[in-house]
Amino acid sequence: MQALLTDIATVVGSGNVLTGDDVTQRRVDWMSGASCHAGAIVRPGNTDELAAVMRLCHAARQPVVTHGGLTGLVHGGEAAPDELVISLERMNAIESVDPIGSTLTVQAGTPLQKVQEIAAEHDLLFALDLGARGSCTIGGNIATNAGGVRVIRYGMMRQQVLGLEVVLADGSVVSSLNRMLKNNAGYDLKQLFIGSEGTLGIVTRAVLRLHPRMSSERTALVACPDFAGVSGLLAHLGRELSGSLGTFEVMWRNHYALLTEESGRNTPPLSPRWPYYAIVESLGNDDAANTAQLSAALESALEAGLIEDAVLAQSDTQRQGIWNIREDIEGLIQHLAPLFTFDVSLPIPDMPGYAAELERAVQQRWPQGRIVVFGHLGDGNLHVSVSVGDDEPATRRTVERIVYEQLAELGGSVSAEHGIGLEKREYLALSRTPEEIALMHTLKRALDPLNLLNRHKVLAQEE
Repeated sequence: MQALLTDIATVVGSGNVLTGDDVTQRRVDWMSGASCHAGAIVRPGNTDELAAVMRLCHAARQPVVTHGGLTGLVHGGEAAPDELVISLERMNAIESVDPIGSTLTVQAGTPLQKVQEIAAEHDLLFALDLGARGSCTIGGNIATNAGGVRVIRYGMMRQQVLGLEVVLADGSVVSSLNRMLKNNAGYDLKQLFIGSEGTLGIVTRAVLRLHPRMSSERTALVACPDFAGVSGLLAHLGRELSGSLGTFEVMWRNHYALLTEESGRNTPPLSPRWPYYAIVESLGNDDAANTAQLSAALESALEAGLIEDAVLAQSDTQRQGIWNIREDIEGLIQHLAPLFTFDVSLPIPDMPGYAAELERAVQQRWPQGRIVVFGHLGDGNLHVSVSVGDDEPATRRTVERIVYEQLAELGGSVSAEHGIGLEKREYLALSRTPEEIALMHTLKRALDPLNLLNRHKVLAQEE
């Protein structure tokens, strides 16, 4: 490997080939805090440098793992000592903004929050939003097809990407930086790489779709008496808000009470005695009209028995206080550690039964066990945390079977938005048919026949 690193240093500069302590001092993800064990970390500064690096790696049959913001939760950034890490941290430029066409061209290592801020400077909106916005990168968002809190209004990351530039395993560059909303000329190749977790190519640049920025963002926290109220409220707001519903996030009481009353970390705007709580946001350009419309919708929901109580944020501070309860992942870790986290999707009507059966099964096996549930219910996505007292591998496997086997029966997915990585690889068949998985292998062999890109991630290695 040393000879290869010497050759790579002539491409990217010796200061951008990290070894030894400079590698092990870095983490491979946010949750575990595990150290990086790669043979080296290579930091190309542009697409040409990355392409040259990959040509050298291809000739040497050197496997690589791509690193972005390292906010993933499925061990997609893990690298073995015989692998190199390709970090895109230097490729972080905003290249251009087209306010008329509502597009933004950006390098893959750019943090999501920076993209949001640049769009806002042009009175535009980049619609993807999630709690890790300050750390996660656009390349990582694309590689995992990230979701977040506004999928119900704008869709997943897939819907925000118009064009891509990708470096393939052999160093070839596929540059398809389309800036048009409509382009039906042949295969839409970018879709091969969105959500592929770096196993088919390394995203280097992207053309992102922007939307008009809404000047009014009204946020409310509501308490629901039962799940029929939750699902009824979702339908009710969809009708009453005339398309302005931007967010519909739900917290089970076990999440809301833990992060307010039990832990004392957040002030509860509503009493923590109800079984479900929803954060709803309405987006518009006339604040008075937007406020009135949301208030009227909540009042009629109260009259219909869909909600028991509600509070409408009157300031940015109050709004942030509501969101802090939903996004306090550090609080979950602090009070439940060791814990296992899951990101699943399933039909909305099946959610209460699924969560109740999961809690029953966990407490039957571990009487002291706890589960905490919250998520993007409006788009069918739940985040589940399970704490049973230890995080040994055998315990993890038992918990995973409890969480995932129900999903297969309900037609759900083991991954709604976090990807597969290493953690969920053996459960992929619960959510994809044998024919689908066979086609995935066909694509992998066609684009990366030497299995150099994020090997072992997503798909089990073929015999």
